This record gives sequence, structure tokens and C-alpha cells, in this order.
Amino acid sequence: VQLQASGGGLVQAGGSLRLSCVASGRSFENYGMGWFRQAPGKERVFVAAINWYGNTRFYTDSVRGRFAISRNRDDNAVYLEMNNLEPEDTAIYYCAAASRVRVLPGRKESDYGFWGQGTLVTVSS
Repeated sequence: VQLQASGGGLVQAGGSLRLSCVASGRSFENYGMGWFRQAPGKERVFVAAINWYGNTRFYTDSVRGRFAISRNRDDNAVYLEMNNLEPEDTAIYYCAAASRVRVLPGRKESDYGFWGQGTLVTVSS
């Protein structure tokens, strides 16, 4: 089972990036998915989550209105569209799949049972 995150890179403040996370080895169509991030020298924190069907989403306050999480169940993929990026968004971004089927995962890492390897986003000022 593997979650492969991609799409990170270097962008100027105000710019946009789209992160992708593709699962292989099993289907995650019935699992909620989430994104977390870890800034340099800090703990990993929750960013966004989406339920298994794709019709319920929620975000941490600092990204609401700028980031959008979506998924394609047929492609076994989840995405994070990031707009109006700020230097404070600089971090390694991780995708994760919920531990249980058909629930909306929460903000805690313990809600997730599968993790990707991370993709680095660097926002310059």
C-alpha cells in the first residue's frame, strides 16, 4: 500500500500550487482522506480533510478560503489546490487515508492509518 504525493515546489508568495496524492496497492474509494503539513522545526499539523464520498470537507483556519481539497475516487487520488500562498505555508505536505471506512476523518493523526512520503512546498517572500 502506497500513497504517493507530488506537486510540491518553489513558488513566490501569492502564487498557486496543486498537490496530488495517488494511492496504489489498494482502493481508498471508501476512505476519507486528509492533508497534513510539517514546517521546519515544527510538528506536523492538520490542513484539510474530505470524506469518502467527496461531498464534505473541512480545513484548518489558516488555509480556509485559500486551499481546496478534492478527490477522484475512480483514480484513487486526492488533491490539494493551494492559492494565494504565503511564506508561512512553507512545509512538507503529507497525504493520509483514514483508518476506518466511510467516516470523515478528523484533525488528529490517529484518525489516519496510511501516510504518504510528503512533498516539499517552499513559498518565497
